[in-house]
Amino acid sequence: MPKRLFDMVFSALALVLLAPLLVAVAVWVRLDSPGDILFRQARVGRAGQSFRIYKFRTMRPGADAAGPAITVGADERITRAGQWLRRTKLDELPQFINVLVGDMSIVGPRPEVPRYVALYPADLRDTVLSVRPGITDLASIEFRDESTLLGRSSDPERTYVEQILPVKLRYAADYAGAHTFWGDLKIVARTAAALWGSTPRGDMAQKDGT
Repeated sequence: MPKRLFDMVFSALALVLLAPLLVAVAVWVRLDSPGDILFRQARVGRAGQSFRIYKFRTMRPGADAAGPAITVGADERITRAGQWLRRTKLDELPQFINVLVGDMSIVGPRPEVPRYVALYPADLRDTVLSVRPGITDLASIEFRDESTLLGRSSDPERTYVEQILPVKLRYAADYAGAHTFWGDLKIVARTAAALWGSTPRGDMAQKDGT
């Protein structure tokens, strides 16, 4: 099955089947704290094109201007609902909309904010940005506990840029050069196992008030 067709079918089914959960989470977010239900942020997609990624809001309004670009450990800007949504990754569910409209794929390198894409080495930038970014990939599984890892650093931003980002870029470049449909299915299965079963190393650090 072609990748784009798989993305459309998977995301459409997910949005239909998960509709009651999506409504329940939306109501909870609205009742838990003032502000929009969805968080929207500019990310860099395929061929360097900018798009707006969607997530359920997990931080207080204006949080992106009230602290660092990444959230580390027990960030006071995170709402009560947001703590649980981040832990379970349910805040990512609205990204099925991004997949359905073609901004993202189910599997692919996680999209970064422009400030981090500007740091990509020239020899990797075009390769990484040659595919649609995804909801999940091997780096997402590897760094599932990223926020906690950064919380142990005296300079989280530097640790992310110098230690974590290069590893993610290697994963992304490998995926862009050799991804297959069956490989995508395996990553989806591993992601499900990481969320609902085993406890691997790895949580994408949330960026800029997500």
